[in-house]
Parts: sequence; C-alpha cells; structure tokens
Amino acid sequence: ARPFDREDRRPRVAVVLAGIGLHGAQSEEAIRRLHGAITLAVSPYAARPEPLLDRARARGMELLAALPLEPAGFGTRADPGDRALLTGLPMHENLDRLDWSLARTPGAVGAVGAEGAMRGERFAANPELLATLQSHLTERGLLYLDARPGAPHPARAFGRAVDLVLDEPPAREAVERRLGELEALARANGSALGYAADPVPSVVAAIAAWSAGLEARGLTLAPVTAVIRRPTER
Repeated sequence: ARPFDREDRRPRVAVVLAGIGLHGAQSEEAIRRLHGAITLAVSPYAARPEPLLDRARARGMELLAALPLEPAGFGTRADPGDRALLTGLPMHENLDRLDWSLARTPGAVGAVGAEGAMRGERFAANPELLATLQSHLTERGLLYLDARPGAPHPARAFGRAVDLVLDEPPAREAVERRLGELEALARANGSALGYAADPVPSVVAAIAAWSAGLEARGLTLAPVTAVIRRPTER
C-alpha cells in the first residue's frame, strides 16, 4: 500500500469501492482515475482478477475480499451466487467458502461482508455465525468491515462498520451529497468510512472529483487500515 502518515491529526475519510472485477472496463477505469488511497473490494466472482489486482497494487491501493454473505431478500430478489455463505449451511462448509473467497484476492488486507449492493444482512443477523467468521479472519491476520451502516463494530476482529453507503442511488449528484455527509461525520468523529457498491462511471467521477479537493478542505483521504478499530472481544 502507498505510505500514509499515521501522525497526521486531520480528520480521516476512507472510501471502499466494491464490485471490482465484475465489469472489466469499469474496474480498469476506476483504478486509473481514483486516488491511490481509495480501497477496492474485489468480487470473488471476477473472471480474471489478476491483471486488475496488479494495476491496483501498482497504484498503492489497499484491497479487500468481498464476501457473498446471505443477504436480505435471499431466494426472492437477491442472489449472492453459488459460493455464498448461508445461514442454512454447516459452519465448516461456510468456512470453506470463506477461504475460497479470500483466495480469490491474494494480498488483501481483509474482507468486507458484502458482494456489491448485497450486504449480508441475513447472515450477519446470526451472532454465532458472524462471530465465527470474524474469529477466522483474525486468526489469519485479516480485518473485517461490516457494510451495514449503523451495525455494531466487529467484536472479534480488527475493523469497523461503514458509516454511509454512498451510491443509493448511484446518480452523481446524490453521491456527491453523500460524500459531503461523510466529510461532516469525519469532522465530528475524527474519521469516517464510506462504501460504494459498484464502479459505475457516475460513482467513479463523483469520488474522483471530491477527493481532488479534500486536503484543501482540511481533511485527509486514508486507506481503510488507517481507520479501523480494535476488537472488543478476544
């Protein structure tokens, strides 16, 4: 990852952009245009992620493995794919699927409990499953991000919950407004973490333009490892 001055006392803003690898051209454009402190979440279903990962590493971008956890609406309107971690599976099978997802993004600093716009609500609502997942990541030296705004920060892993989802809807004006809200949270709390589900052009353009003026406004763009919290349980 690119160097980051951890002695910098300005408010820190981190942004995770997910959906990387599902649409090659959009993912390549996001890696080319965005600041190197933006963190990328890579889909485990990406067909050929290696070239994208190489380009992201060359920019100094931190990488996360996207975890297809069972979402709200599973079986009716949401399909997290054939390697999803599900509430109805034995834990050993879920851990096998977790390891498969992690192996798809070598060099990742951790994982996010979401696959694009599906944020694993049904899986994360089971405290035992979520605790086991976090403990497994901690044993591997990996952090965990919960993509549900307002969720408790991870109890068994280094990480945190995101503060805002930036691209609901993905229209540029709406994303810009949410980025302004993210800044305000960082000023109030010392740091803030935003999540965007898909590298569509409107979202990438909004994040690129916003980040270019961030330091002039008295804040610093930080990689996700610079805003995480310690686990409360061991």
